[in-house]
Amino acid sequence: MAMRNPPNAVIAGAGIVGLAAAYQLLKMKPDLKVAVLEKESRIALHQTGRNSGVVHTGVYYKPGSLKALNCIAGRRELLAFASEESIRCRQIHKLIVATRSEETPFLRELLARGQANGIPGIRLISKEEAKEIEPAVNALEALYIPECHIIDYKEVSEALARRIRQAGGEIIFDTEVIGAEGSSVRCKGKEFPADVFINCAGLHSDRLARATDLKILPFRGEYYELAPEKRAVVRGLIYPVPDPKFPFLGVHLTPMVNGKVEAGPNAVLAWAREGYKKTDFNVRDLKEIFSYAGFWNMASKYWRAGCYEMLRSFSKKLFLRDLQRLVPSIEEKDLAQGGVGIRAQAVKRSGALVDDFAFHEEGRAIHVLNAPSPAATASFSIGRTIANKAMTKV
Repeated sequence: MAMRNPPNAVIAGAGIVGLAAAYQLLKMKPDLKVAVLEKESRIALHQTGRNSGVVHTGVYYKPGSLKALNCIAGRRELLAFASEESIRCRQIHKLIVATRSEETPFLRELLARGQANGIPGIRLISKEEAKEIEPAVNALEALYIPECHIIDYKEVSEALARRIRQAGGEIIFDTEVIGAEGSSVRCKGKEFPADVFINCAGLHSDRLARATDLKILPFRGEYYELAPEKRAVVRGLIYPVPDPKFPFLGVHLTPMVNGKVEAGPNAVLAWAREGYKKTDFNVRDLKEIFSYAGFWNMASKYWRAGCYEMLRSFSKKLFLRDLQRLVPSIEEKDLAQGGVGIRAQAVKRSGALVDDFAFHEEGRAIHVLNAPSPAATASFSIGRTIANKAMTKV
């Protein structure tokens, strides 16, 4: 499909962040010509379309961080948009469960973060109160958040795409961006003129940005599904207390808008940026991983945790053991193979896992270099942040 006119803004990536950026740009400047370029044949094929659907409240994020600010603002706009578009969305509660005494101090830190981030009704509850809310749960103590939501982010993305087209923007499929220089965006076999280039390429975003100290490493998230007859034991979101050293939240239980209940994920280094199967590998991706000093520095710091995740990936019994810490009544026969997603995690040369959203500007280009969870929740706010930056360049 050819563009009708040269756009003023070109966006790489039709995931929810790229679509939200286009949507916010067109709201700010309706006469702007916007084109979203997507290498796949449809929208939301990777991180967005494989999301479990949790609308995050902001409880995990340091007050004042980009994650906290964008999650809180984005959540409000996301829920309002879902209501306008009649997108499937359901309010539920959340328990963050301490099952060991050494976890309770961080549970209190999460309470302080949640209160600072303005989460309504958040409070610590006793083992007895936790049982009243989730009868099957195992807890010494828990953090209770009464107002959480689950949603279908693919439906949100489809609604955003409709709004973009209605406003005169274009979404062009089967068009992979390979670089941007000056006022030209290069794709395989063609070029597009642009006053501003916005890189929302997710798993491939670092390849489009040159002057940065970050590289994307792909982590595969592997889920199980609870058997239909076991779903009733989970009433809301049930999460463990996360390890504060990692940006991953641990194995948890998530009711979804389609009625299913997910359990997971593992967080395993993938051998391909789009490696959704354990056996998938990509030579280019592997070369980049193993030639990157940041990978080896990360591995030297976190090899024990990485080995455990790998073991749990191949051992259903080990996965079940961690899940039973939260809900002891779940048995191996209750777990069926579920979905798989890939998290685009930015890692510094030092080996540090980037724990906040990361943006980088080069001339006419704006690069979104780290936008893992809660990026879907925060997408409307991230999109507005990107649009504000772009307005200074067009």
